[in-house]
Amino acid sequence: MEGFQMISKASQWIVGRCAAYLALESDTSLIGWTDYWEGLVRTQRSWCTLAQMTNLEVPGDKPNKCFLFSSLGLNYFFNKETDQLCASTREQKESIAPLFQTVEETPQPVPTRITGTVPGWITGSLLRNGPGQYEFGDDKFNHWFDGMALMHKFTIEKGNVTYMSKFLQSDSYKANESENRIVVSEVGTVAMPDPCKTMFQRFVALFEMPKPTDNGNVNFVKYKKDYCVSTETNIIHKVDLATLGTAGKVDLSKYIAVNGATAHPHYDPDGTAYNMGNSYGKQGTFYNIIKVPAQESEDEDALYGAKVICSIPASDNFHPSYYHSFGMTENYIVFIEQPIKINVLKIRMSNMTGSPIIDCFSWDPRYDTIFHVANKHTGELHSSKFHAQAFAMFHQINAYEDEGCIVLDLCCQDDGAAIKIFQLQNLHKSGEALNEFYNSVPKSLPLRFVLPLNTKTPHDTKINPLSYSTATAEKRADGKLWCSPEQLYDRTFEDIGSLDFPAINYSQYNTKKYRYFYGSGLQHVIGSCLVKVDVNTKQCMTWQEDGFYPSEPVFVPSPHSCAEDDGVILSVVVSPRPDKTTFLLILDAKNFKEIGRAEVSVQIPCGFHGIFVAQNEEAPSANGSSEEDM
Repeated sequence: MEGFQMISKASQWIVGRCAAYLALESDTSLIGWTDYWEGLVRTQRSWCTLAQMTNLEVPGDKPNKCFLFSSLGLNYFFNKETDQLCASTREQKESIAPLFQTVEETPQPVPTRITGTVPGWITGSLLRNGPGQYEFGDDKFNHWFDGMALMHKFTIEKGNVTYMSKFLQSDSYKANESENRIVVSEVGTVAMPDPCKTMFQRFVALFEMPKPTDNGNVNFVKYKKDYCVSTETNIIHKVDLATLGTAGKVDLSKYIAVNGATAHPHYDPDGTAYNMGNSYGKQGTFYNIIKVPAQESEDEDALYGAKVICSIPASDNFHPSYYHSFGMTENYIVFIEQPIKINVLKIRMSNMTGSPIIDCFSWDPRYDTIFHVANKHTGELHSSKFHAQAFAMFHQINAYEDEGCIVLDLCCQDDGAAIKIFQLQNLHKSGEALNEFYNSVPKSLPLRFVLPLNTKTPHDTKINPLSYSTATAEKRADGKLWCSPEQLYDRTFEDIGSLDFPAINYSQYNTKKYRYFYGSGLQHVIGSCLVKVDVNTKQCMTWQEDGFYPSEPVFVPSPHSCAEDDGVILSVVVSPRPDKTTFLLILDAKNFKEIGRAEVSVQIPCGFHGIFVAQNEEAPSANGSSEEDM
């Protein structure tokens, strides 16, 4: 017992010293020298006090949410009395708890029951990714994002559809399965210490950085000929599309100096991929633009030739921004540095405090949202940064160049809290508690920003740089280029209330001037309808069916199509009701009418993202099912 007390005192002393050092290394304008001395005297305080010390938020008046969003041109949707969308309180929300529970995999293809017709020209697979297991033994995950990756595949051929699913055999999944408990921490859940470790080993582990998970549950991505599943860490997994077998682990950090990458890369027509990932080091924190060249020979691995073409310094090294996606035009990458901040100090100390990574994220609207523009061919940063009122975004719609400007369309929120609030306990609520949770979820609306590439504008002059947009740009007296957006919707959007998970005719209109996008209408916590938006007229079409919740739409162009919306929308539609059946929905993208559906008697949970892969592109990845790391 005496030995344990000595170790405890020693650990408290070291923690105090570490905290003091990190406070000194931080932005002293936010923390100050006082925290350095306070850190030195914390050696006899509890772990709870230490956790409080790592909260670096600066006191101040809470921003007026309505004011912030009204500056984006969204004020008429908001009731200033209740600070909520008027449409949000119209009805009791249905419990969706069954959509966030563990399911069994379906490792062999099963047939579906077709209603209507499946166009014969659709030949390929809709691949979907998302959480499928939320507990091991008596241990339960806390957050939606924590669930183990379950890969889904709807194979469409000659008017028929089959379905299968498999759990990704990640290191995280196999370790948890082997121990029948959660042994690998996820973004919202901290694993309990290994009981087999000695006291000294556990003590040493307190001072280690959290190890990144390889639970690739967010999306399917493609690098060269290989299809992979990805989360937002430095580890991705190749997948054999024929069997959904896990076909090899790839560590991005062995190719390029990044600590992770998004699950939303962009692609040029020749197959060149672009992505973004952070790096942390003695030189500071950087947002890095990654380029992975197109396939040149059969024996090239997924990331051969990958390189960082531009490193953008973070505005605050110790509080860099979180980002989920970025914009790309024919010649430029647009990075959106938003006020969802990552507290690097908290992450460094999370093993000591027992805090999950998600607790290291915060919304700080004192910061502007900043658009950084880089030439994707040369890596050169544009000489100017573009500023906007604080907003959060997770998904970009499209970006293109026109009339000497970059046109950037985004799904925007007035609050970045969404990343933290999707705890499973919230998603399992019902009745009034669920309504209250829904009303706390920030609403997402489509906006267009226009960034003029010629920034030699007189001070205090507001211009409309694009002839067909009401978006404005202004060079203010302090030299900042300030951008205000155009709304990509009209009052008919009020019944939809919120929209995210956007999609376009990507293969033909990504980086090009376009007219239509599709998305999930969020009249509930998750998508409750599908929406088609005409960005010219700002009018919407919707598909909706009571008791059903469609996934993110995926556009598949018809062969030899001439019109932008000549094709179909695919969506996996799920229901929490036991008398309803999950189905793959096929909509005519032009008139947004149902063509057919393929019902499958399998419980499918609510997931995240997916892609359609044509049959001729479904080559096995990594020459089979090798588990060898790369």
